[in-house]
Amino acid sequence: MYVATVPNRKSPPAILLRESYRENGKVKSRTLANLSHLPPQQIQALSSALAGKLAGPTAPLPDSFLIARSLPHGHAAAVLGFLRHLQLDSILDPAPSRQRDLVVAMIVARLLDPASKLATARGLQAETLNSSLGDLLDLDTADENELYQAMDWLLPRQSSIEQELAKRQLTGGGLVLYDLTSTYFEGRHCPLAKLGHSRDDKSGKPQIVFGLLTNSQGCPVAVEVFAGNTADPKTVGAQIEKLRLRFHLQDVVLVGDRGMITSARIREDLAAAHGIQWISALRANQIQKLAKDGQLQMSLFDQSGLVEIAHPDFPGERLVACFNPLLAEERSRKRPDLLAATEKQLAKIAAATQRARRPLRGKHNIGVRAGKILNRYKMGKHFLLKIEDDRFHYERKAANIEREQSLDGIYVIRTSVSKEALSSEQVVASYKSLSGVERAFRSLKTVDLHVRPIHHRLADRVRAHILLCLLAYYVEWHMRQRLAPLLFDDDDKPQAQAARASVVSPATRSQSARNKARTKRTPDGFKVHSFQTLLADLATLAKNTIQPTDKAVATFAMLTRPTPLQQRAFDLLGVALKTAY
Repeated sequence: MYVATVPNRKSPPAILLRESYRENGKVKSRTLANLSHLPPQQIQALSSALAGKLAGPTAPLPDSFLIARSLPHGHAAAVLGFLRHLQLDSILDPAPSRQRDLVVAMIVARLLDPASKLATARGLQAETLNSSLGDLLDLDTADENELYQAMDWLLPRQSSIEQELAKRQLTGGGLVLYDLTSTYFEGRHCPLAKLGHSRDDKSGKPQIVFGLLTNSQGCPVAVEVFAGNTADPKTVGAQIEKLRLRFHLQDVVLVGDRGMITSARIREDLAAAHGIQWISALRANQIQKLAKDGQLQMSLFDQSGLVEIAHPDFPGERLVACFNPLLAEERSRKRPDLLAATEKQLAKIAAATQRARRPLRGKHNIGVRAGKILNRYKMGKHFLLKIEDDRFHYERKAANIEREQSLDGIYVIRTSVSKEALSSEQVVASYKSLSGVERAFRSLKTVDLHVRPIHHRLADRVRAHILLCLLAYYVEWHMRQRLAPLLFDDDDKPQAQAARASVVSPATRSQSARNKARTKRTPDGFKVHSFQTLLADLATLAKNTIQPTDKAVATFAMLTRPTPLQQRAFDLLGVALKTAY
């Protein structure tokens, strides 16, 4: 490093701290800091120190500077810089404010180190900084109460934020994906926390339900929180109203799974939603009725993996029947194992009713134990139970099992979209795009953002917490698109789609993604990362506070030199490292 004086025409010269480096055999230089504001004597002292000599009494160069503090910086600079690149801070509120900066800090912290609001506040404070984030946003005095107040400031803005995201991500005539999940709540004092179906195997805890709207690629647009005992179909009407009245979309296709867009929702909510078409799927019992009525036979799939059929029970709808032989093979493999496991546990209950000491007695007690087993393996439809006060008998429903087995690998997509708008293949592909919402839920709940467990007692604080996680995933989703060449993520999806045998067959990865997975290297020779390990790598780019031992020289900050991988990540994100903070 050295101090350079750069002429500036009629203005005073610029005094710059610069660094030389080699790239492709050529010597280049980059500016690390502008020192023009420092007094001349401090600039001279720094120049002398960098040259290996000090003004005044001589001292060894290693003793001339102390690193007063070193903070992980690269990951915070990358996420914060890219959030600003997306203009998400302006979407929150066009006017800068401390409240906006606190919300931005919570969004970035959710990506860097998801934790409670108390832990997040400590990571921002000057005494307990765990990254440069608090320093970058000048929030080194923030406490958890300020974060809670910022959440209260954020929630009333949710509608305008989602409208802006919808304007950017949704288009007329396009797809809107909707799915629902739940997560468990710690405590008993939130009005949203209710006992309900747990998707996290936490059935004994109260649940919070939230639904996510995304575009066709899975980019999040809006989220809504419901009480934990809300049934999935009951949430559809609110989403339709949101699309029509808040987002002003009159010509979109809403895609939801078979448990969401049911026949009742189609009649009551979607029939009157002019301009909003839909894509869903039939339930197993509806598929069995089609087969019983002769509308669905294996011979239909002799020439193709999908075929359109019609049935009077679904007037005005298109039914696209699909057969996936790999899915059929998987189901036929799993069913015997599940049946055997269920039978083994039911046999234990039957034995408990006949044992000599403390036999199991009472219809209620026997039924409760049997119900737990059937719910665990989801095989209740295949067993006939006979429960008495002192006896328990079970047997398989052979005809029912055989009937289900004959339909292994078959699923039926239903839609109101015309053939002119979407072909059969496009309808199936649109329904399968729901996997993008499932990826969002995995990221929100387990992999990256850790939305659970929820501790907030106030309903609006819970809603604000979920909104913060949505906004964090919005940033992550866009970062993944940019950083895909460095990640195990597929960065050549068009090639993967072109190589796919048919839309019914399982999704495949591109040759580029397979090469990365096999060699663990990118074509440029970099180590391939997951999103989390790449952020951890960027965190090793530190922001150091340098304290010269010569008191005449002011304290200054200096970054460690980025590795080629780190520089590549910043280049892909379009964030300039020297201005990222």
